[in-house]
Amino acid sequence: MGSLSGALQRPLVAATAVAVASVSNEFSDKLPSHSHKSPTTFSSSSPDLLNSSIRDSFQEPKSSWASNISVSKLANLSFVSKIRVPVPSVNFPIPHSGTNFVPNSFSTSIACSPVLHDLFQSAKLVKAPVPVTHHGLSPSPADVMYRWHLPEPAAIDVSGGSECSSAKSRTVVVLLGWLGAKQKHLKRYAEWYTSRGFHVITFTFPMSEILSYQVGGKAEKHINLLVDHLAEWLEEEHGKNLVFHTFSNTGWLTYGAILEGFQKDDPSLLGRIRGCIVDSAPVAAPDPQVWASGFSAALLKKNSVTTKGAIRLNESGTGVLVGTNEAVELKPAVTEAALMLVLEKFFEVVLNLPAVNRRLSDVLALLSTQQPSCPQLYIYSSADRVIPSGSVESFIEKQRRAGREVRACNFVSTPHVDHFRNDPKLYTSQLTQFLEDCVLANCKKSH
Repeated sequence: MGSLSGALQRPLVAATAVAVASVSNEFSDKLPSHSHKSPTTFSSSSPDLLNSSIRDSFQEPKSSWASNISVSKLANLSFVSKIRVPVPSVNFPIPHSGTNFVPNSFSTSIACSPVLHDLFQSAKLVKAPVPVTHHGLSPSPADVMYRWHLPEPAAIDVSGGSECSSAKSRTVVVLLGWLGAKQKHLKRYAEWYTSRGFHVITFTFPMSEILSYQVGGKAEKHINLLVDHLAEWLEEEHGKNLVFHTFSNTGWLTYGAILEGFQKDDPSLLGRIRGCIVDSAPVAAPDPQVWASGFSAALLKKNSVTTKGAIRLNESGTGVLVGTNEAVELKPAVTEAALMLVLEKFFEVVLNLPAVNRRLSDVLALLSTQQPSCPQLYIYSSADRVIPSGSVESFIEKQRRAGREVRACNFVSTPHVDHFRNDPKLYTSQLTQFLEDCVLANCKKSH
């Protein structure tokens, strides 16, 4: 995909002007809240710029508000690519709770524990190039591409006697964020996994990486760095494994690009993937409406109708969460409707550019027909206004017909990538069961 930054300027400036009154500065943290109606659970390379005629098709008449907007702010959409995160030293004391702590003797036993030694040695990051800064700005924590999270000490069996603890210490869960997600938004997911003894890598794209996307460009180079990192970690010793947890179509497509990297570099690495969890995805086609909805949600954030669950009015006139059969259709505000219209027209052009369409088609084909043989878990909702539940269910059926082991849980009334916050008990129970069956099955049988 040649650089899309020039092509994005006019329609996205227009879109930004429509949205500016509604845009909030930060993503609202998705903290656990109330539960709701019981869900349903199931077991089982283009030109560098668009030509002038395409650009003209997006231009508004001179009298319109869009023609009076400056494009200067879009020039600053550039972030630091990656910051290396230091890994703690192995030799640190962790006293047993309820006992007197003797620094010398205890720290020696911890440092000599084979489980802890493997745990921290396996968390060494791949040597990476010196971080690049742009426009003279210093890198900020929000711009880190990926970060490694170590298991919590309390979740580690320091004796090395537990096979399940050892299996967890040899497993990395890779969290691939949604469009507009930052590291802080994946923190609560990472903490859930690390509290259970797993390593975690959180990977996010700054919005600028998507806006200036190129085939072989910066975004794909960052994915390749992650692929190299994971491959090096897997190759350190036998028995290490991966679990992927993706969010929305952005995370799912990133997963596809990682699989593509594994196939190219070392296909045997695909056999080290023990499971894939897909949250709020997929739509396995380059659909302009889905892309427009995703960008609208990322720009408007909590002010977008896509962040609202399905509702109906009860007798008192109070809105309550319900399934879609009883739901009142929420209408977007005028600003959001205008933004969606601009974005949808824009993506109708961009997604049909030959190089863009070809690149997406390659990744989508891989995800549709060449996924690893590991089990899959799909978490979605009938109330999702970005990813239609019908698209998810259709993809699930195709995977089952292809012989894949697929599980699915419909949260019924929760918004896009907001299932954990709305029903943490159900969400974590789905994850727990999936991990026990896919990652810990062998160690459970040995007891």
